[in-house]
Amino acid sequence: MAKTDEYDPLKRPDPSHKSASAGPQPLSGRQSMVENLAVEQEAGASRRARGDRGGAAARRAARSGGGPGAQQAFIHRRIRPYEVLDEEGLALIEANADRVLEEIGIEFREDAEALQLWREAGADVKGERVHFPKGLCRALLKSAPSVFTQHARNPARSVEIGGDATVFAPVYGPPFVRDLDGKRRYATIEDFRNFVKLAYLAPSIHHSGGTVCEPVDVPVNKRHLDMLLAHMTLSDKPFMGSVTAPERAQDTVEMCKILFGAEFVDNNTVVINLINANSPMVFDETMLGAAKVYARNNQATIVTPFILAGAMSPVTVAGTLTQVLAEVLAGAAFTQLVRPGAPVLFGTFASSISMQSGAPTFGTPEPALVSYGAAQLARRLGLPFRTGGSLCASKVPDAQAAYESANTLNATLLAGTNFVLHSAGWLEGGLASCYEKFVMDVDQLGMAQKFAAGVDLSENGQAMDAIREVGPGSHYLGCAHTQANFQTAFYRSSVADNNSFEQWQAEGEKTAPQRANGLARRWLEGYEAPALDKGIADGLNDFVARKKESMPDAFT
Repeated sequence: MAKTDEYDPLKRPDPSHKSASAGPQPLSGRQSMVENLAVEQEAGASRRARGDRGGAAARRAARSGGGPGAQQAFIHRRIRPYEVLDEEGLALIEANADRVLEEIGIEFREDAEALQLWREAGADVKGERVHFPKGLCRALLKSAPSVFTQHARNPARSVEIGGDATVFAPVYGPPFVRDLDGKRRYATIEDFRNFVKLAYLAPSIHHSGGTVCEPVDVPVNKRHLDMLLAHMTLSDKPFMGSVTAPERAQDTVEMCKILFGAEFVDNNTVVINLINANSPMVFDETMLGAAKVYARNNQATIVTPFILAGAMSPVTVAGTLTQVLAEVLAGAAFTQLVRPGAPVLFGTFASSISMQSGAPTFGTPEPALVSYGAAQLARRLGLPFRTGGSLCASKVPDAQAAYESANTLNATLLAGTNFVLHSAGWLEGGLASCYEKFVMDVDQLGMAQKFAAGVDLSENGQAMDAIREVGPGSHYLGCAHTQANFQTAFYRSSVADNNSFEQWQAEGEKTAPQRANGLARRWLEGYEAPALDKGIADGLNDFVARKKESMPDAFT
């Protein structure tokens, strides 16, 4: 497992200093919000941006988990994962995946170094296709950690990945946005910065994510620099790096060294990255190049087959699981060839397609079964697991979007997922990031976090004193236990309207998206950036400026 030396950028006046500082230790998900805030004060982190001003607004946010001022630590699940495969079924899928690896093989395209590493490891390489002796990939994966910490620049925001932990990260990849004026348009760097701000302010988002939207107004060869700079300066939560070219992955590592210090980066995980298989059964040179950069630098990769069942995998759940496992085994084991012990996740993005139109569908039963089964396979491998999110095919944040997202998110949580990409803001099959849906999804994530805590069996949770006090035939509204617990007893939605018809009518008859629109506007209007050492900020800005000046703009 990677070291967990502490780091605190706010106690490093000299940005060239490369050793980890001795700030307060990262918090576990079990510690209270009071403890979180105490550590943030000790570290000198700004509380203003999270709306920690006290008073009624902060108390309302704490009850609902629905606004700035109620930042929540990553989840430690207290509920058992739901499992759909028995031992016989799991063994069958694993045996089939071994046959795929040995008999059919996986292609590693246009990367001579990757092919040579596999030859040296004992694989049978024919052209660009690699055939794996039974057990080779599993043996290599024994060096991968089952649990690791991704450090944030604010130690109180560091997250644990693996075990019983669940981390929510926002939408990733859409080229379009649906903005607060209801327009669908290409995303800009300003939209990107806005979504980073919203993720920073959202209490139930634990991670800043990566390409929260694709800023098409910035040259392709330079936009990763602006995106990374936004994550590093506008938020103090952990973030994802660039994978669109090996040199952009290297830029990510270099910027992380400025932010955290080179020694700290080499000994700790500070960035996580999405490495997609080009399903079926191909890894291309772009993904392999990025994976090598991150693995060599001890940074985490999520090896994820991107599956639209019926097009990129068989139409059956068992067939899809077989292919997913084979692809993950090959890709994840490759990271251990590059650097044994580098963190790697078992990822899957599984959707089905309409057999009538070929379009992807979401919130349907079959992908949920794939997620449940893949989670079981990941646990048997001892790897952290990534899947799911708040996925939908709807074009607007309507009932279809809500139903499909709820179905996907519920399966994601119950599967025991460790890292959840696309938790908030996903619309239109991943083509659009939506401001209103982002806020609506954040509300649902707060509910999921409450549900994941399970049943409180403490003395207070048992409530025997309340039952004795009230007795037969009375009510609990005025009893001491209710009075002591009423502020936090039940999750209070920040988006839903539970008032009377008359009050709803008097307040403008607003729909849920309209209420979410108002919340998003208020969050962005009240945003203040978290504090960052000036020397570090200057170093990041100088790096970005030098890199941009070193190459002409390219939009392809």
